[in-house]
Amino acid sequence: MSRLTSTASAANEKPSDAELSWLTKGLKQPGGKLPLFDEWGQKVNERTIRACIDHGWAEPWFTNPLKPDWLVCKLTDAGRRAVEAKSH
Repeated sequence: MSRLTSTASAANEKPSDAELSWLTKGLKQPGGKLPLFDEWGQKVNERTIRACIDHGWAEPWFTNPLKPDWLVCKLTDAGRRAVEAKSH
């Protein structure tokens, strides 16, 4: 599969319920910051985070020097569009 085809097919995919739930939380945060933990204090599943990054809906924001294994991410414009499309 060519890179163009891969990018086009990723753009047509829709977030799963878990991905959508996580991405939605970035809408009201400064800079679109996405949470590391859910509403019950549990760490967000890394597979969910990595899937959102792979689809271009989220991107790594910065590395936490105290916790380098934590993936601090922010919502991308594509992520905002994916959330808005799912809510309509």
